[in-house]
Amino acid sequence: MQEIPGDLKFLKSHEWARIEDDGTIRVGISDHAQSLLGDLVYVELPNVGDDVEAGKACAVVESVKAASDVYAPVSGVIVEVNSDLADNPETINEDAYGDGWLFAIKPSASEEMDELLDPNDYAEIVENDDH
Repeated sequence: MQEIPGDLKFLKSHEWARIEDDGTIRVGISDHAQSLLGDLVYVELPNVGDDVEAGKACAVVESVKAASDVYAPVSGVIVEVNSDLADNPETINEDAYGDGWLFAIKPSASEEMDELLDPNDYAEIVENDDH
């Protein structure tokens, strides 16, 4: 099993969220999710300025096996997208918790982060997924 960084929160649908120093929430898919999908070939990101709602699909990652929706962990406005992924979607496979981030949200209700899974709870879900 891959190591899960302790500073992240997770959705059951395998997105991760990290609170940055400026209060924005950086979002990506977990290492577990990218390994299930396989080699990523395409990423459709939201646009800067888009309003997103917690739990609603706002991006898509596509692999040679399948396409998968990416859900917003919190409500707010998209303030940044990882445009490098357009030409290099495989970055997500290589560094899911680092350079493979997808987008950043300025949250409208930061308490929504409290509803997400901590790394231990997420690890339990991943473990049960594997059995």
